[in-house]
Amino acid sequence: MDSFNEVFSEVLKYCYQLINSNDPNDRISELGYNKWIKKLKPYKFENNTAYLLAETDFIKNTAMYAYGDRIRKAFEFVMGFPVEIKVLVSSPQSSEPEKQEKDIEIAPADFSEDTKNSLTFENFIKGSSNELAYAYCTAVARKYAKGGSSGEIDPNKVFNPLIIYGDSGLGKTHLMKAIEHEVRKNDPDLRIIYTTAESFINELVKALEYKNTVKFHEKYRNADLLLVDDIQTIAGKDRMQEEFFHTFNDLYNSGKQIVLTSDIPPTRITKLQERVRTRLSLGVMADVKVPDFETRMAIVSRKAELLDLKLSDNILRLIADKIKTNIRQLEGTVKRIKALSTYTNESPSISMAHRVIKEVMIENQPAEITVDRVLSEVAEAFDVSVEDIKSNHRHANISIARKISIYVLKEVKDMTYTDIGKALNKNHSTMTIHYKDVVEMLERNREMSDTVADIIKNLKEK
Repeated sequence: MDSFNEVFSEVLKYCYQLINSNDPNDRISELGYNKWIKKLKPYKFENNTAYLLAETDFIKNTAMYAYGDRIRKAFEFVMGFPVEIKVLVSSPQSSEPEKQEKDIEIAPADFSEDTKNSLTFENFIKGSSNELAYAYCTAVARKYAKGGSSGEIDPNKVFNPLIIYGDSGLGKTHLMKAIEHEVRKNDPDLRIIYTTAESFINELVKALEYKNTVKFHEKYRNADLLLVDDIQTIAGKDRMQEEFFHTFNDLYNSGKQIVLTSDIPPTRITKLQERVRTRLSLGVMADVKVPDFETRMAIVSRKAELLDLKLSDNILRLIADKIKTNIRQLEGTVKRIKALSTYTNESPSISMAHRVIKEVMIENQPAEITVDRVLSEVAEAFDVSVEDIKSNHRHANISIARKISIYVLKEVKDMTYTDIGKALNKNHSTMTIHYKDVVEMLERNREMSDTVADIIKNLKEK
């Protein structure tokens, strides 16, 4: 692209598409887009930093509190590499920023919720749902604090690799960033790499495209500490798994620490090469679960404290009681109350909290599970097309995908066999037989059972 104005135009297009996103963590309300994101203006781009302008501190703060993570993702999508964001304040009559001491920053591709310095062990709220994962992560960080280097860590120790798994929005990335923060504080000279599996994939694609894999290998295989978020993303991508396998081997055999997160245990990640699965089983795993009420209360209280927001005990209890399954939603609710109270110049109240909670819950309602969504999800899992599933082809993978579709439509949507037959353009009399075939197959085939479980999980979460 020829100019930063064009880049920012594409960023706005990306953000606008999130209005209809099926992912509740990415979704942007149309009001939010028009009122806050669209009010930002491009200023300049230098040193991998995008400088944006806002007319007032309020627009700056609200836009970045509520949508900073998605703006950062949009820049990375458009430009193809991590971008730091700084928002400066300008007067409505000027396109130049006013002098100011503090700018809101978004660290490059590291996380999606808070600024870098808040993702520490001190700011992580421990509870019964995450205490084991917390203990393992602090143990890894302490190895560096004792004066050792990553090269002195025995690769056969139980903490290498360390894998933290659990549903989205429960604090896995916070723990990863806390390890990075603690290790970097104790030894700033260490080569520490935090990345997501998706970024790892994108970097490899670019390296292959420009025939520059040597530089890619040097970056990842010479790390002292490698932290990779959402490792399940490499499943089904053979070239990526091969690259990760060799990176893992080089680091592990050199005694370098590896920390990974996943939404499910590696043993349940389908389409994962056995040699990769074996490597991941060398270390220790810990899960993070949905926090209990007391932990949720503590999380809300801490987030409010970080935002310098005073919430009554009744409001704290209300938020913790209504938002039960996702820490990001808890934190997002507090952010919105902060923005709304600043905008209206009113103190947070029970009615304000009810209104914000309702908005958050509506925005995070999963998309309706339609027949088309079911067929698309199954088709993707078995590498066929929806048209293949509806066709009369008897190829093995098409046939199994068709049977799995029947099973999922029955289990998730509770459709009648007659309606399933109509949806697939098939005689309904065979639907019962195919459904029973799948039930028997899932009982004896663990891998297929995990695949179907993942399909259903994806349908319910999107």
